Amino acid sequence: MTFVNFNLHHNLKPLKQDLYNQLHAEGLLSDESFQKLKTRNESPLFSLHWELNTVLYLGVILLTGGLGTLVYKNIDTIGHQAVLAFIAIIFIGCFYYCFKYKQPFIKDKVASPNMGFDYVLLLGTISLVTFIGYLQYQYSVFSTNYGLATFLPMVLLFYIAYDFDHLGILSMAIVNLGIWMGVSVTPKSLLLIGQFNTPKLINTYLVFSTILLVAAYLTKQLNIKKHFKFSYQNYGTHIAFVALLCGFFHYFEDGLSLIYVTVAFAFAGYMYRESFKERSFYFVMIAILYSYIAICGLVVKLVVHNEIGESTVYFLLMAFIGSAIGLILLLININRKLKANDHIQ
Repeated sequence: MTFVNFNLHHNLKPLKQDLYNQLHAEGLLSDESFQKLKTRNESPLFSLHWELNTVLYLGVILLTGGLGTLVYKNIDTIGHQAVLAFIAIIFIGCFYYCFKYKQPFIKDKVASPNMGFDYVLLLGTISLVTFIGYLQYQYSVFSTNYGLATFLPMVLLFYIAYDFDHLGILSMAIVNLGIWMGVSVTPKSLLLIGQFNTPKLINTYLVFSTILLVAAYLTKQLNIKKHFKFSYQNYGTHIAFVALLCGFFHYFEDGLSLIYVTVAFAFAGYMYRESFKERSFYFVMIAILYSYIAICGLVVKLVVHNEIGESTVYFLLMAFIGSAIGLILLLININRKLKANDHIQ
């Protein structure tokens, strides 16, 4: 049965009913057919696609988490070899199924053979990465060569993501690339733990973001899995802005801070221009928000260096509140413009 999007069906309902009335009046529809169409039009079907996908993804996560907890609490009685054998059976079975039913590789997007295919692949991939990590943790198969211990899973994840056309596994591969480069791309470690405390780490993040942004560009230009572009660009854009702003604040009392903030403004201008051309409000919003943070940082830097009086500080605080409201109105206006351009196109 084909499910129809509820909102689209709701908007077209009056038009469809007028068409049915006209066909019935002209005698092209029998009374019985007219009543069936009228009933169906008044009670539209709605898609359960996202609901089912969410449930299945949660099922995979809960399954892997539950198995991990079970193993952790009973490791002394189960034994490491038995655990490794169990994990191996899971990922071997999953990949046997996936390779058996996978579609041939093509540069464009590939539809899954069936609804459960992506989740079997996800379970197999998580199990495979867990198996490699377990081997290193328990038996140190890579010795102290932690670079190789993270490089091998990264290569496997990128291969699986491209060969099976899976966006979720591509995100895992990107995160693993960050781990291999000696960084972490999780928001907690970015913003809470404060890993941006040395120039080396800041520059490492900039290199990492550059790699991702180049990958996004080549993905589109070479027409290889163009739908992967968003993932590369999303990670790369956020990491680049955060690294540049952290460089600015790290060298807050130094002239190097102006170099970082200038690059941030240049990158924001480029992202704004390209995203506006592509009518991507998401990346336009990101460019504006990070630019706003940089401007606020410059204002604070100016206040600190010039030892402005208390009354001026209060005025700046009120200005920040007013500018935040103006920023929201600006984003609303840009969103309307982009939607208007979409309708014109």
